[in-house]
Amino acid sequence: MTDREAYQALLAGEPVWQITTAESRMFNPSVIPDATARGFVMEAGNPFPKGGGGKDMFGVNWEYDPVIRGSTVRPGQPMLLDANDWEDVLVWPDVDNWNWADSAARNRTFLTEGKFNIMPFMTGWYERLVSLMDFAGAAIAMVDEDQTDAVKAFFDKLTDMYIKILDHAIEAYPLIDGFWIHDDWGSAQNTFFSPETCAEMIVPYMRRVTDFLHAKGKHCDFHSCGMNDRQIPNMIAGGWDSWMPQDINDIEKIYEEYGDQLIIHVTYPWPAPEASEQEQLAALESYMAKYCHYRKPSLLNDRNQPGFTEFIRQELRERSMERFGTKK
Repeated sequence: MTDREAYQALLAGEPVWQITTAESRMFNPSVIPDATARGFVMEAGNPFPKGGGGKDMFGVNWEYDPVIRGSTVRPGQPMLLDANDWEDVLVWPDVDNWNWADSAARNRTFLTEGKFNIMPFMTGWYERLVSLMDFAGAAIAMVDEDQTDAVKAFFDKLTDMYIKILDHAIEAYPLIDGFWIHDDWGSAQNTFFSPETCAEMIVPYMRRVTDFLHAKGKHCDFHSCGMNDRQIPNMIAGGWDSWMPQDINDIEKIYEEYGDQLIIHVTYPWPAPEASEQEQLAALESYMAKYCHYRKPSLLNDRNQPGFTEFIRQELRERSMERFGTKK
């Protein structure tokens, strides 16, 4: 069984072994301007993020910060001051005329059938509003009764365009298995807006995207930074298959409460890389007892986890197959 097949089995609720990020491959083509602006291009000739910055698809300029390995918009000169003016102010990109054919040709051999191929899609609904209005302007527009109808109309048209972009991507890169869509909703202390505001202002539009992707047979993974445990019911209502929470969230509690409705990406406090095999095995057994359950699968996020050694990786695969009853 390939890594891709094993990943698909886990998503279907019938895991063969415990899937980690190693079974997947990220692909983010530069044909989408936001991939470059946000500093997150991963494609043929540039397989890992190596800087970025510049204008996104709406002409907003992003500045790359090598310390955070990402880009931000310098506040103080928002493109849009009032959400009611979006139809007069914004110039919408002609996504049909992006050079999809050239990108498809350059990346024909980048994606393989052996890995579960995931395409990040940067700058979701609230992030887009922030990029256009600055943070304070976007936060106010989400709740100001004089602007909320305009925000909804903008999100509706934005969703139309996002679906068109994703449709182009599916046609250009047929080996894509799923999409990892970004929309940050919180700070280190709390969510940026109430669950009620999110349910009204964002969920209906993201649900259109996830319904479209599911109809195409694609996995929908949500990437939203911040303390967002209060928003999990909205993630589920939005149609997401999985969520990658940051460590500031109580991941164990989230998995226990919602793991049967939403596949949770789990990080774990592995011992130091130089720990003895006995110590590593003890940590592995503790991890498996919490998160390796056949009818309640999770995804193990092992990126930037030096304590997740090759020894643990091999033991995890063997022991999780035994636990799931799939070892032959």
